[in-house]
Formats: sequence, structure tokens, C-alpha cells
Amino acid sequence: MNFEPNDDQIAFIDMARSFAQKELAPHAAEWDRDAHFPVDVIKKAGELGFCSLYAPESVGGLGLSRLDASLIFEQLSMGCTSTTAYLTIHNMVTWMLASHARPEVIERWGAALATGELLGSYCLTEPGAGSDAASLKTTARRDGADYVLSGSKMFISGAGSTDILVVMARTGGEGAGGVSAFAVDAATAGISYGRKEEKMGWNSQPTRMVTFENVRVPADHLLGREGEGFRIAMKGLDGGRINIATCSIGTAQRALDEARDYLRERKQFGRALAEFQALQFRLADMATELVAARQLVRLAATKLDAGHPDAPTYCAMAKRFATDIGFKVCDEALQLFGGNGYIKEYPMERFVRDTRVHRILEGTNEIMRLIIARRVLADGAGEL
Repeated sequence: MNFEPNDDQIAFIDMARSFAQKELAPHAAEWDRDAHFPVDVIKKAGELGFCSLYAPESVGGLGLSRLDASLIFEQLSMGCTSTTAYLTIHNMVTWMLASHARPEVIERWGAALATGELLGSYCLTEPGAGSDAASLKTTARRDGADYVLSGSKMFISGAGSTDILVVMARTGGEGAGGVSAFAVDAATAGISYGRKEEKMGWNSQPTRMVTFENVRVPADHLLGREGEGFRIAMKGLDGGRINIATCSIGTAQRALDEARDYLRERKQFGRALAEFQALQFRLADMATELVAARQLVRLAATKLDAGHPDAPTYCAMAKRFATDIGFKVCDEALQLFGGNGYIKEYPMERFVRDTRVHRILEGTNEIMRLIIARRVLADGAGEL
């Protein structure tokens, strides 16, 4: 299978690399230090199509493949992991609304989300329903021409600073079949936002709890049909797993590049560190594992693009492997910097902090192993 980028993909890669180098990388440390959400820069990204990479062209999206999007997100994450991770979430919100909302809702919000004029948040996780998303308790009760939402969501990226919420809520009985999805105006009466969480990383995007107290949502803001919310969420998460795996790969590549340059410049015992064979071996292992992770991510993206029946398994494999390897490469790169890697004058400690959460979100890596194992153990399961 050939993963060499074509001419169009090379053009997108170059555009994303230029944006990352000019608009993200110079400010990433400041955004991290000040916990600043760079809405102005995100809107600039929207002007280039980076807020709607795989949303359909009918709403102003680029209509790209998940593989194309992965190539772009990899470059952007080399500039700022945290901001790029938010962009991946916004892309998912834009895609969900454009793909499943009623025409009148798409007309109202679709184009504005696609350009980044409006920003979105995805509300699935709850205080008592993290990995077990099908057990969520937030309810949506039909009342005349509206649904009435009650409940709470936690760990919501962008919450309090975004305009549109895609909310998963229970309209039916227990289990996945009772979950529905809604597009909700973030300023609707009855929605309140908790304090901004103080996090280990991902500091350039706010994370808050969102509480819904008898929030009235027009019935035509339902995405798809009642009971389809969990299916929509899982389709979103397959792509989200590729996206967050990609953010790990891009950040790890930046960490490897920084470590390589540091070893060339730093001298000990009269020689550049790059001349020590033991350190050369470490770089070799880091590069090899990073390439393997990147290829698995791109393979999973092609499976998802093709609608392959095993695409969810490949996405789980890619997410598990790439986020583990990405964090490992960043940690190894910090080690190569020695004491300098541990201070904030250098970006290594930020790379480690920002990639650590990737092993938790979009389904923990333990859950990824369950998904993979179930496929391997299934009766009549053939070769993946």
C-alpha cells in the first residue's frame, strides 16, 4: 500500500506546515503558560479550511478524506499540540452537524462552523459515564415542539468559549439504543459552565463542566433520529481516534527533531552528543517506532475512508499504539535534553504534558485494547 502523498496532499501539507510555523509555534509556550484560548488564530485557521477539513463542500467544508485530514493535523500539531487538538474536536462537531442535522439547522450554523466564525464543543463524557458512554444519564424529554435537556457533562473542551454544543442525551431506555444527539446553542437559557479546570496540559483550550437545567431545545435540532445518537457518537470517535493519534505523531516528530538538533549542538567530554553511539541508538529507536505508528495511523485512516468493516478496530489500534509511542518518544526526547528538558525554556516538558492525555481521551487505551481483543476473539474472525 502506497502512502506517498500526491500533489494535492503535498500542497495541503506545505500550507499546514507554514501555518504551524508562523501562527502556532511562536506562541504555543505563551498560550500554555497563560492558559489562553487563541480564538483569533483558530479563526485564521478556519479561513484556510482547517475548521472543516472533512465536512461536506455543501456547507463550505473541504470535503477531504480522513487520510488527508491526518496529514494536515500532523503538521499543525508540530506547532501547538493543544490548539490542534481543539481544532480536531471542532472539525468533528462541524462534520456531525453537517452530516446529520436538519436542513434548516445546517443553513443556520453549518457555514459559520465551517469557517470558524462559530466554534463548537462536543458533549459526551459525564461524571459517571466516561469509558461507559452508553450509560450516560443526561436526559432529553420531549415537551411539545421542544426537547428539555437536564444533566451534566464534564471535561468538555472549549466549553464556555464556544458557540455550538453537540450534546448526547438519553431520550429512551437504558443502553446505547436510548441515546440521541442534539445541536444546541451554547448560550441557551439553563446552560451553565463550571470553573476552568487546572490541567497538566492542553492549557491553550479551556475545559469545563457543562450543566443543563431544563434547557429547551427545538425538536428540529435533533441530529438524525431518536436513538441514533450513540451510533453517531461512535462514528465520530473512530475519526477522533485517528485525529488524536495524529496529534501524538506530529508532536513526537517535533520532539524528535528538537532532540536531534540538540544532540548536534551540545558538547560533552569534548564531543558533540550526536557522536555518542548510545545516543544514536536511542534516536534510531525513536525514529523507527514513530514511523511504525505513523503508518498504522494512515492505514486506519484509509480503512475508515473506504468504509471497511474492520475500520473501528484499526482506529482503536492506531489510537492505542500511536498515543503510547508518541508519549514515549516525547519522554525519550526530554531525557536526551537532560536537565534542560525539564525546564520551560525548552518545549520538551510541554510536549510530554500535552501528549499524556492522548492516552486517556477518545476512549482510554485500555478500552482500545478491549475493542481490539473482541475483534480478535470473535467467532469466525478472519485475518485483520
